[in-house]
Formats: sequence, structure tokens, C-alpha cells
Amino acid sequence: MARNHEVTERHDLLNADGTLAEPGWSKSLIQTYNREAIAAPKLKIKEWDYYLILADKHAVAFTLSDDGYIGMQSASLLVFDEKNPWEQTSSILNFFPMGKMKLPRTSDEGDVRYHDKKLDLDFIKTGNTRHIFGEYRQFKDGKSLKVDITLTQPPMDTMVIATPWKEDKKAFYYNQKINCMRASGYAEFDGVRYEFNPETDFGTLDWGRGVWTYDNTWYWGSGNTVVNGKPFGFNIGYGFGDTSAASENILFYDGKAHKLDDVTFNLPENGSYTDPWTFTSSDGRFEMDFVPVIDRAAKISLKVIETDQHQVFGRMSGKAILDDGTVLEIKDVMCFAEKVRMKY
Repeated sequence: MARNHEVTERHDLLNADGTLAEPGWSKSLIQTYNREAIAAPKLKIKEWDYYLILADKHAVAFTLSDDGYIGMQSASLLVFDEKNPWEQTSSILNFFPMGKMKLPRTSDEGDVRYHDKKLDLDFIKTGNTRHIFGEYRQFKDGKSLKVDITLTQPPMDTMVIATPWKEDKKAFYYNQKINCMRASGYAEFDGVRYEFNPETDFGTLDWGRGVWTYDNTWYWGSGNTVVNGKPFGFNIGYGFGDTSAASENILFYDGKAHKLDDVTFNLPENGSYTDPWTFTSSDGRFEMDFVPVIDRAAKISLKVIETDQHQVFGRMSGKAILDDGTVLEIKDVMCFAEKVRMKY
């Protein structure tokens, strides 16, 4: 199978024995995910929807997840103040959800809802829009975070990856990244309303389903902007599973996907996540400098569950080259890049 094998025919994601039918990448969810076809125990099944809505001066992110023996429902607010950037992430842990969240089998339809005494959060899909709304009570210092945001998703390519693990044939990672969704609406906290303008601001969906091995480290980066009057986005990453069939590195421009080969995250040698990074590519089509603004760092240690996460938001500048050789220059685009180690 060739490197960066593109899946082009519709079929079930999993074989009868629970292994991946066709590892590779595609522009949409043409392989059909079915939770009931998974051969691994229910405790190991991981399903999540993660939205990031990013403006130049602020961002919000929301996760609703059902990860077998634990679920994590979270909200983040980030403010990129030049003198005093800050962020707050608040989370709710649910033990042994094991499918009770009933996350949809596809990102194309179905709603995700979560309601308890602390959090009301809804992800509603209607036609070509995604509506994110709710309230996180006592989000920070006893004050609530409220949100009402609409993302518009016109017909366009996305990044879908179906990745196995060499060490466990029943493990797989089926993931879709939807970039360049124009964002409108607001988040409100402590009397301040953080607005999102569809002319300049975008949302990204990280839709994931699968069964992982216990200990993984991955790198992921994503961003969206407008270049020459047209939406531009990128998704880069590696380290997760056996990516010999395909990488998840890709550019989006005016609704079309432009596949990249390998991209390397060059982190500061001194171990400081807030010093400048660079990104280099094996095909020379993604060469970037990255100046961090804030490190959204988080550590969790709950016996069998350990995470060490650095999601770094900052400004990226450099060049990206489309399939036809067109060179796009970007400068000071607010985006993020992360390194995460997770045991769970």
C-alpha cells in the first residue's frame, strides 16, 4: 500500500474480526463507523467531539466525550492579551459511561447533549450549521461561562484518517478534522462578551472514535485564516498509531484539500514550551515559525489515568504550498500546536 493511501470507496470501517478494513486517509467519512462492530471491550472504546473556536484575541473550546471507563466534559476560555494572556479550563469527570453518552456514529448528523447541575452543553447539527450553546456554572471564581456560537460548514473537503496500531490489531483511531467553519456568536464570562466574526474567525471540529493502546504520545496542530480572500486552514500531526498508510497532514484552501507528507514539530531544546518553535516538512510544502503566546498545560494523575498536555497557542508565519505549486504566505496567524502524553 502506497504512502498516503487515499480511501475512495464506501464500506464498513471494520472487518468482521474488528480490525481496520482499509487504513488510510479520505476527504470525508466514507468508511462507516459502527460501535457495535468493535471487538474490544466497551471499557476501551473512546468517542469524543471537540470544538475549538478561535479569534485573533480569544478562543473557546468544548469537549463532550465517552471514553469507556471515564468521560470528560470540559470548557476552555483563552484570552490572548499581549501583557497578560490567561486561560481557564474546567472539566467534569464521569466514571464508566461506556456508551451512555450516545455520541453519533457520524459527524454528518445527530446531536450531542450534556446536562447536569454544573454544565448544560449542546452540539446541534442542522443542515450546514453546527450550533454550540450552553452554560458552565461556577466555571471560574464562582462565575459562569455562557456560550452561543454557530459554525457554518459549506460543502468542502475534510481530513479523515483511519489508523491502526501494530501492537494491537483490534485497536484503531478513526478521526475527522473539519477546518474553516466560519464562526459567529459569543462567549460571555465575568461581564465580558467575547465575540466571533464570521468574516475573520473560524471553528474546527475534532471528531474521534476508536480503541487505543494504553500509552501514547502525539503531536497535533491546527489553524484557520483568510488568504487572498479565501479560507485557508491546516491540520498537522503524528505519533498516534501506525501511520505508515497515511499521515494526517493537510492544507485546506477555498474548500479543497491539498495532502502533505510528513511534518516535524521542532520544539525548543531547552524544554520550554513558550519559546519559539519551527515546523518543517519532508516535501518542503509546510515551513513555519511559531511564536507561543500561552501554554494551556494540564496534568492529571488518577492511578490508571495519567495525562501530560501542552496545548500551546501562538502566532504562525511562513509558507504553505498547494498541490499545483501555488505558494501561500501566512503571517502571525493565531493557531495552536500541542504535545500530549496520555495513559488511559
